[in-house]
Amino acid sequence: MYTKNDLNFFIDGAWSPSSTDTTLDVVDPSTEKPFAKIALGGFADVDRAMKAARAAFETFAFSTKEDRLALLERICAEYEKRAEDLAQAITRELGCPISFSRDEQVAVGVAHLNATIKVLRDMSFDEVRGTSLIAREPIGVCALITPWNWPMNQIVCKVAPALAAGCTVVLKPSEIAPMSGIIFAEIMDAAGTPPGVFNLINGTGPDVGQLMAEHPDADMVSFTGSTRAGVAVAKAAADTVKRVAQELGGKSPNIIFDDADLESSVTMGVQSCFSNSGQSCDAPTRMFVPHAQHERALEIAKQAAASLKVGDPSDASNDLGPVISQVQFDKIQSYISIGQKEGAVLVTGGPGRPDGMQTGFYVKPTVFGGVTADMTISRDEIFGPVLAILPYETDEEVIALANDSVYGLAAYIQAGDMERAKRMARKLRAGSVYINYPDHDPMAPFGGYKQSGNGREYADWGIHDFLEIKGIVGWCA
Repeated sequence: MYTKNDLNFFIDGAWSPSSTDTTLDVVDPSTEKPFAKIALGGFADVDRAMKAARAAFETFAFSTKEDRLALLERICAEYEKRAEDLAQAITRELGCPISFSRDEQVAVGVAHLNATIKVLRDMSFDEVRGTSLIAREPIGVCALITPWNWPMNQIVCKVAPALAAGCTVVLKPSEIAPMSGIIFAEIMDAAGTPPGVFNLINGTGPDVGQLMAEHPDADMVSFTGSTRAGVAVAKAAADTVKRVAQELGGKSPNIIFDDADLESSVTMGVQSCFSNSGQSCDAPTRMFVPHAQHERALEIAKQAAASLKVGDPSDASNDLGPVISQVQFDKIQSYISIGQKEGAVLVTGGPGRPDGMQTGFYVKPTVFGGVTADMTISRDEIFGPVLAILPYETDEEVIALANDSVYGLAAYIQAGDMERAKRMARKLRAGSVYINYPDHDPMAPFGGYKQSGNGREYADWGIHDFLEIKGIVGWCA
């Protein structure tokens, strides 16, 4: 197996068992069978981890930037050594095809570590204004709660900037995809992270996550997950007036303008929506196409969906694996049924598993056309391989439709005229706008407007979220 610490937590620089006797099976979504078992923590574990982080903060907060850089560089080196273990674990716990786990899930962690290292080298934490020193100091002990869909992306995007800022952390990965998180803790151990600076405990959100958010030793909570759970975390943190950073849900629009290449724009839009089996908060799940091109867009989308191979995630030639769980599978099936009942045109896919598959949480890549803005599949985050295609008439109409959502995490624009694309990008109420399917940029900020959250991750944007600002007046008097 990939780790020897399935039933242990990493607290204060050492591996130790949970204070409870409660365990949870980790299920392989491709077989629907357990393949590992983890311990679930309780109050004693949270309290011990928080106290370890608080004690470590008293020293780590005053570490030099050079020391923190050296630590991050060691972490990156150890991460690369364990890359295949991480990939195998993610494929088993999440169901990603192994090629996707290696090339995307694991690789993005390296990209964010390197981006954090790069910006930290050039970052200054002190600034003189007049007679005052403006000091940017670590906020303190940080409770980090991460989701199952992009485990390394979200763990690294919280842990790396927190350490870069001089904070200490307690991490709770998702309990349904925890194995990669345990391996990450082994990486932190191997890198020589000072005791108490990084701590890992496993548990459910309502139990351990809630306790972390409430704990008086935590100065900040950084949470990624559903908007519903984000609201609960914020309420739990409110009594102790913690800073709460949230990266939550999305229902991202993908606007294809009439001067874009329709075939490539629709094809890449389908692939982007269905990547990771549609389990990405920033997936472009609402595709807007000019009304005159709607029927042709449906034909292209059908062909693009049919070209994706769904199957055993251990086979590197497959494009999509299963979704994470029975709960997620049932939720997606419900939304597909609602789409049909509300009158959307089922272009391809539909209810049930792909042909020939009796076991595993596999979902047919599904495309709906003729969708209107009031339909449930146009408004709710489905979190699966389901695309809604909506026709529009004018630029003004499509911007209004794109912004007509409680979410504002990401938006996508495909256009031939770059000046038009830039103009339209300014009008979209989203934290990230991607023009003509650009390469991933770990230096750009990531986070949402509206009910998609607050705060920003990636590079120096992430580091700033973990800093307090102190003004020392009279410093230069």
